Amino acid sequence: MKIPSSNLNEVRLLDRAVLVLNANYSPMMICTAKRAICLDYLDKIDILANYNEKVSSPSLTLDLPSVIKIKNYVRYDNLSLDLNRKNIISRDDYLCQYCGCNKGPLTIDHIIPKGKGGTDTWENLVAACKPCNQKKGNQKPEEVGMLLRKKPKRPNRLHYFQKFVKEKQKDWRPYLFMEPFKT
Repeated sequence: MKIPSSNLNEVRLLDRAVLVLNANYSPMMICTAKRAICLDYLDKIDILANYNEKVSSPSLTLDLPSVIKIKNYVRYDNLSLDLNRKNIISRDDYLCQYCGCNKGPLTIDHIIPKGKGGTDTWENLVAACKPCNQKKGNQKPEEVGMLLRKKPKRPNRLHYFQKFVKEKQKDWRPYLFMEPFKT
């Protein structure tokens, strides 16, 4: 069964990212437009901003939500991100932190190797290309004459949300402290 192209475009619109704010306007998560529409139907959210597009069913047409705020405050103070490969590479902007290369797959390197007391922490893990990781081996960067492009640090969820902001998500910017609210 082939889906007509107009319906296929609406399916893609329903997958559009929506910024979810807590009742106190603090950013919580990102969900799909489909989820946001369901929450609106259940009267659990307020829609604060919409995309320019609309979605339709046989009986109604809705603006596509872009920013929503849940009505009842949820105790949620977790702005930290999980320490994992995907988040380390994203924090490092998909660049090797030694040579700046963005070609080929990236590995995760312990700045201070585990064998020399290094730990699995945000401050000790960086993205590295395979040649740099192999060159460094089980040494500290300064022992092999390598320098880090920037000092690694723990990111927070705001940085993660800010990476989602493209031209279509300009309404997100004030809620993510990227620009002031317009009065």
